Amino acid sequence: MATALLSLVLIVVGTAQLSRQAATDEAIRDARATTELLAHAVAAPAVPRGLITGNAAALDHFDRRVYDPIHADPAVVRVKIWKRNGKIVYSDKTELIKHRPYRLGDEELAVLNGAPTEAEATDLTKPENKFEKKFGALLEVYTRIKTPEGEPLLFELYFKKTSVEQRGAQIFSGFRPVVFSALALVVLVATGLLYALTRRLRTSAAERERLLRAAVEASDAERVRIARDLHDGVVQDLAGASFAVSALAREPDTSAGTCDELERAGASLRSSLRSLRSLMVEIYPPDLQTGGLQAALHDLLAPATARGIVASATVEGADGADDDDVALVWRVAQEAVRNALRHSEATELSVTVQGLGHGVVLEVRDNGVGFDPEKPAASGHLGLRSMAGLVGDSGGTLEIRSEPGRGTTVHLELPGGRR
Repeated sequence: MATALLSLVLIVVGTAQLSRQAATDEAIRDARATTELLAHAVAAPAVPRGLITGNAAALDHFDRRVYDPIHADPAVVRVKIWKRNGKIVYSDKTELIKHRPYRLGDEELAVLNGAPTEAEATDLTKPENKFEKKFGALLEVYTRIKTPEGEPLLFELYFKKTSVEQRGAQIFSGFRPVVFSALALVVLVATGLLYALTRRLRTSAAERERLLRAAVEASDAERVRIARDLHDGVVQDLAGASFAVSALAREPDTSAGTCDELERAGASLRSSLRSLRSLMVEIYPPDLQTGGLQAALHDLLAPATARGIVASATVEGADGADDDDVALVWRVAQEAVRNALRHSEATELSVTVQGLGHGVVLEVRDNGVGFDPEKPAASGHLGLRSMAGLVGDSGGTLEIRSEPGRGTTVHLELPGGRR
């Protein structure tokens, strides 16, 4: 909507400027048309023989015939008729007729040679325009006429610039309602289309979110089924086999060699059982609402303990955290612990969760080899970095602090209270 309003403002301003310029150009064309009409319908037929030679009687006769028709237009303030050599043969300002020749410009000479009627702003600094300074800004328009002797003359009228601008404003005001009515209609149509498009986008977004949630829920349900099948099947069988082997090893009639073999088999079964339980935790997190985050983190650290790593998990004041925040904390902790076990070569690993009002803070620390955060591809922490978008969507921040040889700290902070 903001973009549409800005575009509308730009269109209105641009249209107004272009329309005003078009109206001014049209007013100048009107001035050209007026000049050509007075030149060919009034001045040219009235030019007597002897005007170009300065004959007083011819000049007086011409003045009586053309002065009133030319000055009937209040916008006209001066008229001049030039010879090619720059001599003014007629003007309503007689001092100009008696003056020595002036120098004609290239545009004036081009019109004398047959170029179309020309219009331009008057340069009041030129000596031939010294009597026009009192009128202010002017527009001069010149065209060609011929004398009875066949010599071309330059017919020039000076119009008040304000009159031309007023004429332009009149022209502009004539089609202003049409322009702005059309713009208003465009705005109404665009607003309706924008509203309909926005509703469709909202509906599509809601549908995509619903499908995404359904896919996530289906994935979670499938992982729950797999974890449950493992727990109720293979895990129970391994646990039973482990107990049976241990019981058999303690039988009095079992030989010492067989007893040692049975003990090694039982240890192997128990190790496999721990690995399988860790795999189940990775396949699907425990019920955080039922078992609690503390127990879930202890299960998460079980593989670290099995490797001889000093591992600890602490949860304080997180009871009021949102369920979705707790689930996100678990996912980040799981990824951080997995990275630490795979890449850090650490001997100590700690997971700390603290409540922050309705939010929660997670820190996963290790004393491993560390890495350069500026080189994520070599660090093995791409999983955490890929979660940054998910954390950002939740309104939180995820920071990975590490240096080579100084271990790694993963810091997650979720503000809570945003839903």
